[in-house]
Amino acid sequence: MKDKIVFISGASSGIGEATARRFAKEGAILLLCARNMEKLHSLKGELEKEYGAKVYVYELDVRDKKAIDEVFENIPKELRNIDILVNNAGLAQGLEKVQEGVPEEFDVVIDTNIKGLLYLTRKIVPTMIENQKGHVINMGSVAGIHAYPGGTIYCATKAAVKFISDGLRMDIVHTPIRVTNIQPGIVETNFSVIRFHGDKERAAKVYEGIKPLTPEDIADIVLYTASVPDHVQICEVTVTATHQATGGVVYKK
Repeated sequence: MKDKIVFISGASSGIGEATARRFAKEGAILLLCARNMEKLHSLKGELEKEYGAKVYVYELDVRDKKAIDEVFENIPKELRNIDILVNNAGLAQGLEKVQEGVPEEFDVVIDTNIKGLLYLTRKIVPTMIENQKGHVINMGSVAGIHAYPGGTIYCATKAAVKFISDGLRMDIVHTPIRVTNIQPGIVETNFSVIRFHGDKERAAKVYEGIKPLTPEDIADIVLYTASVPDHVQICEVTVTATHQATGGVVYKK
């Protein structure tokens, strides 16, 4: 990973932050994007101090195509040949049934989880093809394999991530570029806090009675998929907590 250029969306917390730390430890050059610049600058300072990493941070809402263009205009030219794209930005909002959901929240989840991933992929993959090297790592979910009650919209978006990953892999099969879809189960991050609109007490109950995965667990898997020999493509990794079978089948003590 030494001096590999790694672009990570949603890098200010959770899996994105842990992934940034993991790649920084391995000597990668990091291009980190998120909406929260305060957290990004703090992370940048930590990674530079601890690992001597080269870190560049950019404010970005992946739903905004114009903002994506502006970010790339501000990336130093010598760093635009991205080696690894980690499409990590994603979220869920609410846990209502479809017929009781908020349409505006549908838009936020769909635009972030699907369109944002597509916009970044469309921006970066052509250069990877031109350079004949690269790796796209998408953050899917076990929710994209089996739906669960109250999660219809989120599950649908993560199913889309799976099929976008599969389709992209077909579209670029004639190139040496690899595509990996990571499908985590229950991971303790601020994901549930966002889903429940800042209700930390309700979010904490999601993780009660089970030892969930950690962001570091997923970051280790991301790094591993990026570190295998060039002729090896890990297409898909599904990982859950030990007491979780699917997104909706969880045993809690």
